[in-house]
Amino acid sequence: MAAILKQYHKRIQTELDRVVDFWLKYSPDEQHGGFFTCIGKDGKIYDELKYVWLQGRQVWMYCRLYRTMERFHRPEILEAAKSGGAFLQKFAKVQPSTGQKKCAFCLTRDGRALKVQRTIFSECFYVMAMDELARVTEDPAMQADAESMMDQLVHWVRNDSSGLGRPKLPGDQPVNSMAVPMMLLCLVDQLTEGRKELKGKYRELGDWCVKQILQHVQRDGKAILENVSPNGEELPGCQGRLQNPGHALEAGWFLLQYAKAQGDKELQKVAVEKFMEVPFLTGWDKKHGGLFYFLDVDGHCPTQLEWNMKLWWPHCEALISYLMAYEHFRDPAMLNRFAQIYDYTFTHFSDEENGEWFGYLSQHGEVVLDFKGGPFKGFFHVPRCLYMCEKMLDHLLATAESSK
Repeated sequence: MAAILKQYHKRIQTELDRVVDFWLKYSPDEQHGGFFTCIGKDGKIYDELKYVWLQGRQVWMYCRLYRTMERFHRPEILEAAKSGGAFLQKFAKVQPSTGQKKCAFCLTRDGRALKVQRTIFSECFYVMAMDELARVTEDPAMQADAESMMDQLVHWVRNDSSGLGRPKLPGDQPVNSMAVPMMLLCLVDQLTEGRKELKGKYRELGDWCVKQILQHVQRDGKAILENVSPNGEELPGCQGRLQNPGHALEAGWFLLQYAKAQGDKELQKVAVEKFMEVPFLTGWDKKHGGLFYFLDVDGHCPTQLEWNMKLWWPHCEALISYLMAYEHFRDPAMLNRFAQIYDYTFTHFSDEENGEWFGYLSQHGEVVLDFKGGPFKGFFHVPRCLYMCEKMLDHLLATAESSK
């Protein structure tokens, strides 16, 4: 067992180094600050637009690597993170007609707001970036900025969403979209790490997020649906039947991580049996391998044109999920799942020639979009996956060595 874990560890460590080097080489904007994220397969910049959520993700990732992994404790990584953080603080927040500050979705290269979305995700990754950068720089004002934006997010989600600029239309029914409580749970974990004074503040919010996520277990526990009603009931039509296997798997490790911290054994079990096994068994393409992007719970063809494609990020989340499940329960079946996903992922997504990963494959596993970064793919899912898997493998190998 230790031999195969060492093989995984070596490949994942090497891959993480290559991914970090790729983004450090091609992504920084030395003139205006922040990062280019629209990067071709060989590192060429094909669009200079800057997407706020990807800027935030990249700052967070650099800081997390710098803070927790000795080999990444390098001045160029810290400087890149500071550059991204300064760009975000200067340009990300806009003042929409509602009179409430929120973050833009997209900026020009020099920081002028181009597009604002009526969602919370730019703000979520602003919080992650500022909090992690505050930990590295020990800047209390930056931490306060993160907490202030978090308070705004919670207000929008739980009290009054009008600040998002979303008009209330007659046919607009309230929806519990799994992405929202998932992201807030992720932020609770981020803000409370090592901070006793904040654990109490966000404990109720964390429990609320878990309850909201658990409402997505439907059809007598045989399906995880992406959208349900605020009361946890199934919605009519395509929206109600939608399944996103990668998203459910990501929710699985979020829940397992939270359940471990709380000592909640029942939630640990639900995280694996419902949010990992159910989406994996329904979402894995038995003919061609890989995870489908979207599925319809009743077997209809999903309306999303990319439904049968294989995307990078669901496979990243599946790798984290099953290695975390194995690390916690030491069930060989969980390691077998990890191995199955690992073999597909590293065979199909990794670019041995130029570095980094392709993001978009056909159902048959062929690369159909060959850029390394775009409006939705940045320096986040791949390095976070590799980073977390390396950390877990470190622990597994250390435990194996100490038990000899």
